[in-house]
Amino acid sequence: MPPSRHWLDPMARRMLQLMGELPPDPPPAASSAEASPPWRIDVNRALEQDWLLLPGCTAEQAELLVRLQKGGVQLSGCEDLARLLELQPAQLELWRKHLLFRWYSEPPLDQQPVLDLNSASDVQLQELGLSEARRQRLQQERRRAPFRDLADLQQRLMLPPDVVERLIGRICFGQPIKASPELPRTA
Repeated sequence: MPPSRHWLDPMARRMLQLMGELPPDPPPAASSAEASPPWRIDVNRALEQDWLLLPGCTAEQAELLVRLQKGGVQLSGCEDLARLLELQPAQLELWRKHLLFRWYSEPPLDQQPVLDLNSASDVQLQELGLSEARRQRLQQERRRAPFRDLADLQQRLMLPPDVVERLIGRICFGQPIKASPELPRTA
């Protein structure tokens, strides 16, 4: 029977967990109703069939996630996944207990405002930090056909993973992702 904790001292173990080299410690024992889920997927290493185990995950979503992963793109948390797939909060909550986010490179930059890449002006594209050559290529490709998703953008522009990772949550391919609905105003 394997030991429940790693043999390293607690600080070394925690550092390895933060770096993704060791799995997190299991939660304290709870009642059977609160027991940890029987399975989890490593978001940044999951296969298409892994994604399809999640309730309500479509084949298109699974295929997009695997294409991005093959391009070197990683997700740092549930918020990245929700923005990328435009998940409803209820669906994200169903998935959350099955998701394991291990980072295999540098963390992403802070979130920026969402921009419709298929209709953005050159000035707006400059704000994304794209070079002149990439902006020109993007506009040329966009005239040929609108971009479908982040993986399509990466493949058509041959963007390196770090550039694509910086765009997660900052761009969309149609109508910008709406923020939470406004609350009614009271007089």
